[in-house]
Amino acid sequence: MTPEIKAKYDAKVKRVEDAIALKEPDMVPIKPSACIFPLLDAGYTNAQGIYDDTLEIYRKAIFKYLNEFDPDCGIGTGNNYAGQGHLMEMINPKNMRWAGMPGKVIDDNSIQQYIEFPFLEDDEFDEFFSDRTGWTLKKALPRLSTVTESFANLKFTHSSRGIEDLSALISKPEIKATIQKLWEIDEAMKAFGKKAAAFAQEVEEAGYPIFLGGGAAVPFDVYSDYYRGTLNSLADLYERPEEVERFINEEQERQLAAIRATKGINDGKHVFMALHKGMDGFMSDEHYAQFYWRHLKEIIETIIEVGKVPYIYTEGKYTSRLKYLADVPAGKVFYHFETVDMVEAKKVLGNIACISGCMSHTTLNFGTPEQVRDEAKFLIDTCAPGGGFIFETSSGLDYCSHANVEAMFETVREYGKKR
Repeated sequence: MTPEIKAKYDAKVKRVEDAIALKEPDMVPIKPSACIFPLLDAGYTNAQGIYDDTLEIYRKAIFKYLNEFDPDCGIGTGNNYAGQGHLMEMINPKNMRWAGMPGKVIDDNSIQQYIEFPFLEDDEFDEFFSDRTGWTLKKALPRLSTVTESFANLKFTHSSRGIEDLSALISKPEIKATIQKLWEIDEAMKAFGKKAAAFAQEVEEAGYPIFLGGGAAVPFDVYSDYYRGTLNSLADLYERPEEVERFINEEQERQLAAIRATKGINDGKHVFMALHKGMDGFMSDEHYAQFYWRHLKEIIETIIEVGKVPYIYTEGKYTSRLKYLADVPAGKVFYHFETVDMVEAKKVLGNIACISGCMSHTTLNFGTPEQVRDEAKFLIDTCAPGGGFIFETSSGLDYCSHANVEAMFETVREYGKKR
C-alpha cells in the first residue's frame, strides 16, 4: 500500500469512526450496500458473477464501482454469492434459489430467494428440547438439503456391540455417500474461503476499508427464520410462549458465548445484525420488550464489551421502536434504517447512536437525478448536524440506474462536506 493509498484508507476509516463516535467528520461518510449493482452496471448478469469460480468478473465489477464512485468502505464477496454457484450446487439447499442455478428457476439478474418453511414441526418440540442432536440429524438436516436426506433413517442404539453397530450403520452405502459429499463440501468451502479472504485483502490494499468483522442474531429471529417460519413464530407467541421463551433464552447464551470468544479478534470491526422480525406492527410493544429487545440490548452491550461496533440493520418500519434503541451506551452503536421517520430518529438517537439509511430505494430506482439530489440533501440537512450520521441507502443498490447512483454520490461528497 503506497503512502497515498494508505492516507486515503485512513481518512475513510476516520470518517466512519468519527461518525459512530457522534463527531462531525470532514464530510458525511457514504457507504451504501452495493449488492449486485456493480455487476449489472459493468454489463454482467448476477448469474455470471455467481458462477465465475475465478472471481475475475466480480473483481472487474467491484473495482469499477470502487474507482468510479469512491465509497467510504470496501466490498468483499459478502452475501452476493459471487463465485459460489458450483459450491451451492454441491450443497443443494431446499430453501434457497439463486441466479444461474440448474433449471433457471429464477432470473439471471435476481438476487437470491429464500423459501420459508418450518424446520421444526408442531409435534416435535419435546424431541427438539430433549434430543437436539438427534432432531438435527434426523429431521432438520434432511429438510435442509438433498445431500443429507439419508440421515433421516439413522437409528442409533446402544448395546454391547456399540462400536460394531455404529460402524455398520455409518457404513451403509447411502450414509457413506453422504459423509463423502460433506467432506467434499468442506474442502470446497475452505478453498473458497481462501479466495474470498484474498479478494478482501486486495480491496483493502486498494484503499477501501472493509468494516464488517462478524455477525450475530437476535434469538427470536433465529427461532423465526431457521426453525418455525414467520407465521408459526407469531402464532407461537400466543399458543406456546413457554417454548419460545425456553428457546430464545438458550440461544441467547449461545450467542453471547460466541461473541465473547471473539475478544481480541477483529477489534474495532463491525458486527452485523439484521433485525428481521422486530419492525413496527410485527409484534406488540409488550411482546417486543419480552421476546426481542432484552436480548438485542444484551447482545449490543456484549459486542461493545469485546471491543467491536454493533452494526444494527433494522428491516421494515422502525419508528415505534426508537425508544428502545435509545437505551444503549452513547457513541458506540451504529443503526441502519430501512424505513423510519429520520427527523424523529435524529431527535431520539442524535446524542446516543450513529444513524444511517432511508435514502429511498424507490427514488433511486424510478426517480430522476434531481429527485435523488433533493432527497439526499434532506437527509444530510436532517441527520448530519452535530455528527453521528453515515449516508446509506434504505437497502441494496441492486437495480438502481447509473445516473441516479452518480447523483447520490456527487451530492453527498459536495453537499455533505463539513461546513
